[in-house]
Amino acid sequence: MQRGFIRLQLFFLLLAAPAVGFWIALQSYGTDLRLDNASSLVSTIESEERVQRLRQQMAESQPALDAISASLTAIYETVEAEKAGYAETGALISNLIAASSEQISQTQDVLEEILSNKLGEPIGQTFGKRATVKVYSLQEAGYRGYMAKIKLHDPSALKLVLAHDQIKSKGETTSQAAKRTGAVLAVNAGGFHRTSDGMIVPLGTTVVDGEIRTFSDNPDVSFVGFNKDGRLVGGRIESREQLETMEVQQGASFLPTLLENGKKKAIPRDWANRREPRTMIGHFSNGDLLFIVIDGRRKDWSSGVTLEEAQDKLLEFNVTDAYNLDGGGSSTFYYDGKVLNKPSGGAERRVATNLVILP
Repeated sequence: MQRGFIRLQLFFLLLAAPAVGFWIALQSYGTDLRLDNASSLVSTIESEERVQRLRQQMAESQPALDAISASLTAIYETVEAEKAGYAETGALISNLIAASSEQISQTQDVLEEILSNKLGEPIGQTFGKRATVKVYSLQEAGYRGYMAKIKLHDPSALKLVLAHDQIKSKGETTSQAAKRTGAVLAVNAGGFHRTSDGMIVPLGTTVVDGEIRTFSDNPDVSFVGFNKDGRLVGGRIESREQLETMEVQQGASFLPTLLENGKKKAIPRDWANRREPRTMIGHFSNGDLLFIVIDGRRKDWSSGVTLEEAQDKLLEFNVTDAYNLDGGGSSTFYYDGKVLNKPSGGAERRVATNLVILP
């Protein structure tokens, strides 16, 4: 910023340079003439007239030089005042940033305490360059399942993975997708349907690395995605242009939306009060992400959870926005080389898409 002020002062000095140079030339020229006259003791009428004219021009130029000098002085004083103002503004911004960082730190501490009180200490932690992952058992909360709290240091840590990187395929298990991509954490993602030839394709809209691989404007389906900053975005998508405006980088589709800005969303009648295995995704009040998988349909193990119960539990965890992903036999939670939960079918199901976290 200081370089800008210096350039400004130099600019006005350059504007004044011709007049200043002219004034110096006049002084020098007049002095030279006087020395010549003194040495020769002879002056002609013509040279005397030239001296008089030059002195007159010099006298006429003096007010302009005085004005330029006054202007430069005023500019200097203004610049100095602005520098002081900028310094004061910079100090204010620095204080605000420090206060914001302190607030974020306090929020993080409060969130950690809430999760610790409700779930106990993490059963696993990974401190990667691109993401920090903490995994909790949900047993203390009364459910058979797992939750991962993810702090992204680099949005590229999060990716949606198509089965075998193809829109139409035989599917891929969550652990296969995780191991293939070198992920430390993975959960199943969007829904899918089978084609007549036994292959599967993703349901609704799918975005991979900013590219829209499949698109649907079906109003009954919710889109769950992440923008270029790694922030969770979603809801109803009506056009490709909307996805581009939202700068979506990764995303898949299922239903319904569970929470929006800390408020419960209405559960569709066909989905209400049904106890099932679930995969859910959301973010906490501090912006950290969460993946949740809750087992179900297994006698003497877990009957699952209703979406209404899930909404209440998510709010207890300080979650502000959340979406339901494909559940049932698809629900799978992979962490650090193995599947932690017990899929309802007794083994992992091949699915069309998975969400992975790279360390």
